[in-house]
Amino acid sequence: MGKGGALSEGVLKNIILSYTYVAIWIFLSFTVIIYNKYILDRKMYNWPYPISLTMIHMGFCSSLAYILVSILKVVEPVQMTRDVYITSVVPIGLLYSLSLWLSNSTYIYLSVSFIQMLKALMPVAVYSIGVLLKKESFKAKTMTNMLSISAGVAVAAYGEAHFNAWGVTLQLGAVAFEATRLVLIQILLSSKGITFNPITSLYYVSPCCLVFLSVPWMIVEYPLLSEASSFHFDYVIFGTNSFCAFALNLAVFLLVGKTSALTMNVAGVVKDWLLIAFSWSVIKDTVTPINLFGYGIAFLGVAYYNHAKLQALKAKEAERKADNESGRLLDESKSDNATKKNEPGS
Repeated sequence: MGKGGALSEGVLKNIILSYTYVAIWIFLSFTVIIYNKYILDRKMYNWPYPISLTMIHMGFCSSLAYILVSILKVVEPVQMTRDVYITSVVPIGLLYSLSLWLSNSTYIYLSVSFIQMLKALMPVAVYSIGVLLKKESFKAKTMTNMLSISAGVAVAAYGEAHFNAWGVTLQLGAVAFEATRLVLIQILLSSKGITFNPITSLYYVSPCCLVFLSVPWMIVEYPLLSEASSFHFDYVIFGTNSFCAFALNLAVFLLVGKTSALTMNVAGVVKDWLLIAFSWSVIKDTVTPINLFGYGIAFLGVAYYNHAKLQALKAKEAERKADNESGRLLDESKSDNATKKNEPGS
């Protein structure tokens, strides 16, 4: 009874911790999205400079990561050669900077609810790019699922009350760059045995992003900021916004490290529905029945995709356990045979 009670208590503790990590990630992700919308939207804080905001985030994250890694030694740096950095980290940094720039730009043109609906295309983009780069194998069943998600998002876009073609183009570009980044992380880093946690990821990638973003910033936004001489930099607004962005990276590490990437995908679906509800009820964005119907189709497609991934992971884990068990039995059999040979009279 005591052993069973202890086991039940341990399971309960793990469940509570998992839900806590999920809640923290949803809260911080929710906060960063709404905060960025508040800063960039012309009807709110009215500071429509997405490149500048992204650079502030990257500068803050780079500085804090440098302090934690190089000065306080909280995290050990990754052993990396200059060649690996240039051929692997730099391309990933370029894609990340483009993804952040475009995704932040969409807050100027689209509602929070519609942006979340468009983000449902992420599994479609990741799978499609994975197939193109030969990281994923083509499966007709999976592609049919991807097409159902795309159809649902198309219906949601058709029902959008304040459709903006430029905003949609920016968000689709952000999804494409982010999906390519995720696939390249597997190809360029994981294949070389290099893994980043959020702090080391920011330590190596954020400076790259800062450099890449400085080029379009000088051309596009610096002249506009120079003309807006009345602007006063609000350290509280941008400081807390940047800190939330940094904390979100740590929350991702906690959630994936203590649970799984699949858990984050499922939690992301919950977060999207919460954001849609918040956007409609608090920000007063228009959400039409066609919006919800289309996103409902996409949601079912994403849910099925996550379910299929879970089943594949379970099958892989069962196969691994079976292989380990076979190996153990084989070793025991060899050991028994050796013992018999050494017995007197054998």
